[in-house]
Amino acid sequence: MAPRPNIEITYCRLCNWLLRAGWTAQELLSTFAEELGSVTLIPDHTGGVFEVRLDGKLLWSRKEHGRFPEMKELKQLVRDEVAPERDLGHVDSKGHQS
Repeated sequence: MAPRPNIEITYCRLCNWLLRAGWTAQELLSTFAEELGSVTLIPDHTGGVFEVRLDGKLLWSRKEHGRFPEMKELKQLVRDEVAPERDLGHVDSKGHQS
């Protein structure tokens, strides 16, 4: 059995982003319970850091994007790496069109 991928969420402890990092971890673990091996929270003290990596590959950087990820887009990024054939249901829906 191949090892399952690991997510690392590096967050700025000085900015008090632990709750956001924890919520992000909970959402990813709930959605990808079968696909992920672990989610690790890594406190950072350099200021303003919020990064999500999958087995070392950077999926999201607050500094690079200028914002936090929407959970929908983060789940889609993770899905594209760990289970590209998987349908995320409502997360993949485009919403209602008028």
